[in-house]
Amino acid sequence: MSRWDFVGRTDELNRLMSTVGGSEGRGLFFSGNAGVGKSRLLREGVAALPTDRYAIWSVAASATTATLPFGGLVQVLPAQQPPGLSPAGVLRWAVDMLQQQAAGRPIVLAIDDAHLLDPPSAALVHLLARAENATVIGTLRNGEQIPLPIRALWTDDLVDLVELAPLGPTETGGLLAAILGGPVDDKSSERLFKLSAGNPLLLRELVLAASGGDELSRTYGMWKWTGRLELAPSLTDLIGIRIGQLTAGVRSVVELVAFGEPLGLQLLQKAVDPADVEVAEERGLITMVHDDRRLDVRLAHPLYGEVMRRQCPVSRTRRLQATLAELLEQFGQRRRDDLLRVAVWRLDSGTAQDPALLLAAAAQAFGRYDVPLATRLARAALDADGGFDAAELLATILMFGDRPDEAIQVLDSVAGEIGSDRRRSRWLTVRGMVSYWGLSRESTVEEIAARGDEMTDSADRARVRAFEAAMRLHRLDTDTALRLAQAVLDRPASPVAARELVRCTIAHLQAAQGQYQRSATAIALVQEEAARWRGDMPYLQLAMELARGTRLALSGDLAGIDAIVADEFADLAGAGDFRLGTGYLAILQAYAARLRGRSDEALKTSLDACAVLATSRVYAGLAHAERAQAAALRGDATHAAEAMAEADRTHAPGMAVLYPWLEQARAAVHAATGDLPTAAKHLCALADRLREDTLAGHELLVLLDMVRLNQAAAPVGPMCTDGDRRTVAQRLAELSERVDGTLPPLVARYARAAVEDSVPELLAVADDFAARDLIVYAAEATAMALHRLGRSRVAATTPVRERLAGLLARCDQLSTPALRRLRPALSDREWEVARLAAEGATSRAIAEQLYLSTRTVENHLQRVYSKLGVTGRAELRAALWSMPGHDGGDPA
Repeated sequence: MSRWDFVGRTDELNRLMSTVGGSEGRGLFFSGNAGVGKSRLLREGVAALPTDRYAIWSVAASATTATLPFGGLVQVLPAQQPPGLSPAGVLRWAVDMLQQQAAGRPIVLAIDDAHLLDPPSAALVHLLARAENATVIGTLRNGEQIPLPIRALWTDDLVDLVELAPLGPTETGGLLAAILGGPVDDKSSERLFKLSAGNPLLLRELVLAASGGDELSRTYGMWKWTGRLELAPSLTDLIGIRIGQLTAGVRSVVELVAFGEPLGLQLLQKAVDPADVEVAEERGLITMVHDDRRLDVRLAHPLYGEVMRRQCPVSRTRRLQATLAELLEQFGQRRRDDLLRVAVWRLDSGTAQDPALLLAAAAQAFGRYDVPLATRLARAALDADGGFDAAELLATILMFGDRPDEAIQVLDSVAGEIGSDRRRSRWLTVRGMVSYWGLSRESTVEEIAARGDEMTDSADRARVRAFEAAMRLHRLDTDTALRLAQAVLDRPASPVAARELVRCTIAHLQAAQGQYQRSATAIALVQEEAARWRGDMPYLQLAMELARGTRLALSGDLAGIDAIVADEFADLAGAGDFRLGTGYLAILQAYAARLRGRSDEALKTSLDACAVLATSRVYAGLAHAERAQAAALRGDATHAAEAMAEADRTHAPGMAVLYPWLEQARAAVHAATGDLPTAAKHLCALADRLREDTLAGHELLVLLDMVRLNQAAAPVGPMCTDGDRRTVAQRLAELSERVDGTLPPLVARYARAAVEDSVPELLAVADDFAARDLIVYAAEATAMALHRLGRSRVAATTPVRERLAGLLARCDQLSTPALRRLRPALSDREWEVARLAAEGATSRAIAEQLYLSTRTVENHLQRVYSKLGVTGRAELRAALWSMPGHDGGDPA
């Protein structure tokens, strides 16, 4: 980890290179904060310049040479100067020496930290920048005193001055992946980005500290950071230098903001001298942020808070937190989260005495899906004699924190406090939820059903029945689940949360059955009631997202998936470590990326989901199945098989409702290994099972996979009255009239066109798939059309090949059976010869590059022409352009 790979900065590097090679004769300087990557960018740019074309001198100015005449350029000037020259003469002599050493080549002078140049060196740089054959490039640190000759470079219009911004989130993630040798989960990458504020130097120190303290771990190939920050001495010193010496008053300002940010300016000024607030802002320690009508104060850099909090004595820390709580209780508590902030400060300062406050704050934190904070507050409420209500909330939160055994212990500890149907119903449902989903005990369904019959209050019984219905749906007892759910809806006394939970159950089942419109209507009703159920049952959001995600995935609505992945719940779940939520949404995101042909994103996001769900069995099997699909899409049979095995290992029996996704992935794995007969046989059996289970939405996608395997005419289903079985195409035609939406008719057209060998209709279907952003399906339909054209001359197939090439250009690495059918049996040598010939290389050039004789090259080309059905190089490129390469990539 001694040297980081250079990642990102593509635009800046290109600008530097074009500056050197441009005709305008202007130079370029990058300015920015310490550690932002200026020096590295300059080094990478200089290293890319050809030394035979340019005379390149690199200078690194420093404080040690800043007081020595020409000390900054000591690395490029001769050691001895001619005696008796005036200062102007010395400058002319230095310029002449550099021109002589350049020997007619254009001069490139690169100066790192040009603000540290001594005056004569700065004057020489300015003089050289005026030369027609010289380009000056360099870096400057923000906030430093700059020598006048250097400042005059841009005021005299000799160079462009560009502010180098911090790395963005994507570049930071790329840099982390490069240095750790693998992808980093989105949550860890986001946290490290925020802490480093996109500064590569600070990011490096954070990663080094996390690696040294074993806070970075790798699961399923995905790096994950625990979030615990160990500040190494080097990082503490670096931040300490930035903060500098503080007066007592300014220190109080920074410490209060460190423990209380975001802190209202008016609130802060009641606790400290306003003049000290102004000094802290002037020194860049704090910043003002408008939030609605309030002006909030935050620290200027996230790491300032880490250092200040670590260095603050425990006694003063507790006093500051108590002060913040008192201030907000006395002058604030106008916003919804003020209650939560007061509770946390009271708890941290040791002044929390009201269990009701802690319990209300825990419920609020859980409502925001902040699982760690909610757990801490609920446990404190229970320890402060919060009783049954605190135990119920804590057990629920522990369930969603992947700690079911502990949740059961908490519930059992208050079993003796159950004295009413209301408490019994809540205790039963939470315990049932933990037992069924947390501990995978399928017998829980019968247990909760029997205990529900004992309830005398109809509202309490409805709550129990709502959970029983959800459990029965998940174990695929759909008829009973639907009956129970409808009974809850029909009962006027049913609580709002119970009603909306069963509505989610019904919506999920309707989506699986292909009743997308009714499912969408039910989900919309649940969403409308969110304000009424969120306080009682915030985790109902997950049931709603499962129903909505199932509908969107089965109907091919990728834009809808994008919307829920980007909404507020996704942000809250990610920030609050609500793993079931973030894990499921990551699975949906990977699914959408896969159908768009973005196999890199699909694999990375599915790996992220597997890592997030590593300690949970609710959606773990589904995450690995999606990983298997992504690997199969790329043609990585080994990875796909390993992921499928892990899906089988982690899939919970109580999640039987997810079996269509897992079995569909299993067929994809068979196909990736090249065993197409087994894949088709498996899909056929799966379609039969789905038809029996009346899951028409899933059946449609399974039969679509049969069409993709060129099995549209294969028999499927039971015998008809005429003694024959329906074909895949005929069954899809039936489903197109039963399943909602525009996708079923499109899939039916695809199957019919495949059976009829209709190239125009296959291309029309491909266009419709592409319009829905289903690029993989579009590419495969186009490939099927191209395959149907057979051995036609390339001149006749060129338009189709170009259409396929355009679709493949929108994708990452793809290798599916439909695309592999286009790949001829070329040897590795024939492939290399064909690729070079398509790029315009002559036979002699190919022979020299591959160390072959010209005659051998010509023989290879003749065999390639024969295998591809082309007659010359003019047609060769069109043939290769639309063909996946040996590794699944596009050779063009």
